[in-house]
Amino acid sequence: MFDRLKAYLDSVRARDPAPRSRWEILLYPGVWALFFHRIAHWLFEAKLFFLARLVNHFSRFLTAIDIHPGATIGRNFFIDHGFTVIGETAEIGDNVTIYQCVTLGGTNPTNGKGGKRHPTIRDNVIIGSGAQIIGPITVGERARVGANAVVTDDVPEGATMIGLKARSTLVPAEEWVREFIPYGTPCDDPCGENGALGRDCVEKLESEIAGLKAEIEALKRATMPAELAKRSGTDD
Repeated sequence: MFDRLKAYLDSVRARDPAPRSRWEILLYPGVWALFFHRIAHWLFEAKLFFLARLVNHFSRFLTAIDIHPGATIGRNFFIDHGFTVIGETAEIGDNVTIYQCVTLGGTNPTNGKGGKRHPTIRDNVIIGSGAQIIGPITVGERARVGANAVVTDDVPEGATMIGLKARSTLVPAEEWVREFIPYGTPCDDPCGENGALGRDCVEKLESEIAGLKAEIEALKRATMPAELAKRSGTDD
């Protein structure tokens, strides 16, 4: 049990640069919310619904995170900060990261008690702060959902969803990065592999700008009538 706890805390530390030790992670509301949910879910599976709800309400009071006891959650689930709501029929895979103020909500409550009303989140998904994922949809593996996006349709594996209503970016899923990126935000490297912001970087950018200017001038001359090009050469 202690080995599994250690592995979980290490997985959180790998995704969050803020904590200096595992002891600090033990103070996170998301960690406690998951702990209480494991108890509530066990009671829910045993059909002890009132006790499950009692644990759920105590957890919500303590952490400001509301996870329905019926939700199914995999390994290494991390809620960074709080104020998150997860519905009864939600299913969450392994190594999923959720930032603050996210809702995994339901639609069409007339489906009944056994109806699938909430989303399914596959492994290694990152959901940005304020995102709303609504209905019995599936968010594919390694997908990223941007901050404040509203997702109501299935999300392909590896896709990045932004906006309201959320739409996919133009990054092909097979080319998307597979490692974890904090906040689900990729950073381009404009100045080489190390991204050094020194003289070499400035010189490289200036060289690229000069090359672009030369190409623009060449295009202008190529499209000018012959007389205007000759007159332009005389003026020079």
